[in-house]
Amino acid sequence: MSSIKDSKLAELGLEEVSWAHRQMQVLTEIKEEFSISKPLDGLNIGACMHVTKETANLMLTLKAAGANVALCASNPLSTNDAVAAFLAEQDIEVHAIRGVSNDEFFQHLNRVLDTNPDITMDDGADLVTLLHTDRMDISILGSMEETTTGVIRLKSMEKNNKLRFPVVAVNDSDTKHLFDNRFGTGQSSMDGVVRATDLLIAGLNVVVFGFGDCGKGVAERAYGMGAKVTVVEPDSVRALEAMMHGYEVKNSLSAAKIADVIITVTGNRHVLDKTHFDAMKDGVVLANAGHFDVEINLVELRKNSKNVKRIREHVDSYQYGDKEILILGEGRLVNLTVATGHPASVMDMSFANQALAAEWIKNNNGKLENKVYTLPKAVDQKIAATKLKLMGGELEELTSDQVTYLDSWEFGTS
Repeated sequence: MSSIKDSKLAELGLEEVSWAHRQMQVLTEIKEEFSISKPLDGLNIGACMHVTKETANLMLTLKAAGANVALCASNPLSTNDAVAAFLAEQDIEVHAIRGVSNDEFFQHLNRVLDTNPDITMDDGADLVTLLHTDRMDISILGSMEETTTGVIRLKSMEKNNKLRFPVVAVNDSDTKHLFDNRFGTGQSSMDGVVRATDLLIAGLNVVVFGFGDCGKGVAERAYGMGAKVTVVEPDSVRALEAMMHGYEVKNSLSAAKIADVIITVTGNRHVLDKTHFDAMKDGVVLANAGHFDVEINLVELRKNSKNVKRIREHVDSYQYGDKEILILGEGRLVNLTVATGHPASVMDMSFANQALAAEWIKNNNGKLENKVYTLPKAVDQKIAATKLKLMGGELEELTSDQVTYLDSWEFGTS
């Protein structure tokens, strides 16, 4: 039995899911194929993901493939309650309510695992972590991971010989991280900042902590909106790349002093701490676009603030000494707590990877080691070619002579 806010919201959820469906043509093609071939027939799939209109289309695709699906939220504030209600009506077990407590959040995780999944899907490795700690009674064929943060955790487990089953790092597929992470995170994170604050971004000093794929996307979108962008990055190659993109590159303390808006997207903890709060300007806006709510040390900020109050939906004011520090979305994912997440068009490719990864794990059952895998390159190429065609692009075809030239070592200057 599902745990949702209100079943009466299902009709509104249908409208949301249908709208996303219009822009998810690659996943639709996979769903049509799966509805005939039934590659996941009889399997139980447990998913811990943001319960959005885009995720709903993935769940319906898995159901069309013959799977029994159970879903919980991967963040207490990322659930669209209308979407959850709609999915529950489609015979998909859903345990997701926006705004749940941490205790309820973990109860929902365990409810999904109570369905004894054969395959799991994660957005932050929460289910996998439980399967390696409190729920080691459950054995699965394999799992998929959607995020950079989750993949880092999983590779650490593999390195230390702790991984109990094979995992597909969906995040590492080119048609995921080069598009979802960059274009999706960039657009949706800036959307969240603007929705929460109504700020004019043009002319502001926007500091981006982290210059991986997600950080690059945030920096690009902020720059495109007229911001003066500064990047904070500990990796020298990425830092140099940021500078050659035309951004300022500073250490965290120097950047904190000049910032009007700071967006953290590092996957690390406490990248903003007391020394940074001490240095910040009055009225600075802090937002997090990393998966977990640990990048801004809110415990330290609250402890040293005279007063904390909500002054606007999604905006909390901390009276820190003689200045005000503004926190968006409680320090959780600003693109999902404030905005509605990534555009459906980019999630189309990410979730195409998820659906095909489930099929790949099932088809390769017994052949895989307890390692972190990336989907075969041919899967990436197929997804990209399909998306390109649907967007009206044309792919160049090499002549046989060109193919021969590229494959040979004898040819050079004529």
